[in-house]
Amino acid sequence: MTPRKKTMVTVKDLTKTFTLHLRDGIELPVLADLSLTVRQGDCVVLAGPSGIGKSSLLRCIYANYVPQSGSVKIRHGEKLINLTKASPATVLAIRRTTMGYVSQFLRVVPRVPTLDLVMQPLLTLGGDAKEARERASDLLGRLQIPERLWTVPPATFSGGEQQRVNIARSFAFNYPILLLDEPTAALDAKNRKTVVMMINEAREAGAAIVGIFHDEEVREAVSTSEFDLTNHLSQAA
Repeated sequence: MTPRKKTMVTVKDLTKTFTLHLRDGIELPVLADLSLTVRQGDCVVLAGPSGIGKSSLLRCIYANYVPQSGSVKIRHGEKLINLTKASPATVLAIRRTTMGYVSQFLRVVPRVPTLDLVMQPLLTLGGDAKEARERASDLLGRLQIPERLWTVPPATFSGGEQQRVNIARSFAFNYPILLLDEPTAALDAKNRKTVVMMINEAREAGAAIVGIFHDEEVREAVSTSEFDLTNHLSQAA
């Protein structure tokens, strides 16, 4: 009998509106009464035209944005935690050990070498330094970051190189949940294929993934299901 997959992310009746304070308090509805469930081994691809709220939904799940109503529950250990009501300490704990996020941009710390940056998530959790170095080296090698750059801070790297470092850092630890916001946007064809392999490896190992992929080939290669926001946000602007 196949084990039942656990629910890892559940979004229920979520509504998010932005208030434009510099425009006389105009309210801009983005997400309206949205519900979504993601289980272990799922890769749910968010679909819909640009500006419909895909990135906003990811940021609500990651607790960067606070919704006006509804809930976002994340399985942290054996419990489903409602992030919309969680303390900042709980949110940080979930980000350290449960939920990884790949944004379109690398937020680098000046003067921190690339290899150390990729190792950091593992070392923060008390991982062995040698094993962390091996894991980081393997990921940087797979993503074609030349070894001569590993001791260099990535602030001066090209956009594509920075994005590959960003991906390596986010995949260094085996997060049970991964949020991916256009991870392959700045990559060449060979590195896109590598990232597709990494996403599918994580999913097959049981990770629950929610992602935005504008590249149709990538989307089809990683998706187990599609969630089209245009079908769920009839009240959104």
